[in-house]
Amino acid sequence: MKANISPEEYFKGSFVTGAPTVKQKLKQVKAFVFDWDGVFNDGRKNIDGHSSFSEIDSMGLNMMRFSHYLLYKQLPVVAIITGENNQLAFSFAKRENLHCVYYKAAHKEKALLHFCEQNGISPADVMFVYDDVLDLSVARLAGLRFMIGRKVNPLFTEFAIDNRLVDYITKHDGNNYAIREISEIVMAFSNNFDLAVENRMKFGEAYQDYLALRNKTATQFFTSKENQVIPG
Repeated sequence: MKANISPEEYFKGSFVTGAPTVKQKLKQVKAFVFDWDGVFNDGRKNIDGHSSFSEIDSMGLNMMRFSHYLLYKQLPVVAIITGENNQLAFSFAKRENLHCVYYKAAHKEKALLHFCEQNGISPADVMFVYDDVLDLSVARLAGLRFMIGRKVNPLFTEFAIDNRLVDYITKHDGNNYAIREISEIVMAFSNNFDLAVENRMKFGEAYQDYLALRNKTATQFFTSKENQVIPG
């Protein structure tokens, strides 16, 4: 991102929290947590109840993780917390070596607190990406919150803003690569977008080290039973 151009000129979503504060909050982030439906897709399901993802978003997520690795020489912890049982989300998580998937999470706050306890972090260390009402209990606790923008729910958007539950609202919706938009914001604010892309382009030593570490991650699955988080 060129020094003489403001973030608002690059990224056409809404900075509910000022861009300098978002950048400052990002420095504390140790984990990326995502809802699935409406975030990686538009929330539509097929006959089996599954919803898909885009390789464009997948690349964005991977590069965002690499950007974090370049800064801190360790992987960010990454999780999906979803209220559904979605096999494509499971496949994606295993393919991308995400750390955790919480599914059938009726009360997502409990899933977040379990995730934090498992990984020795606090909710303030979490960057959370979400889109709807079921996610607000997590947004209330997370340190940095990105909400997927949708024109169809202006009252919900207003509620999130009024109650200080969001820091940035994306210009693009879940069916139009909102994750990629978020990944570029994070990398730009980390001041290493060009470095990360060039290293990946050349398959450089830093990227190879990151990939080897990422590929050692075995995805863990958890679900809810009788309002408790259990291995799934």
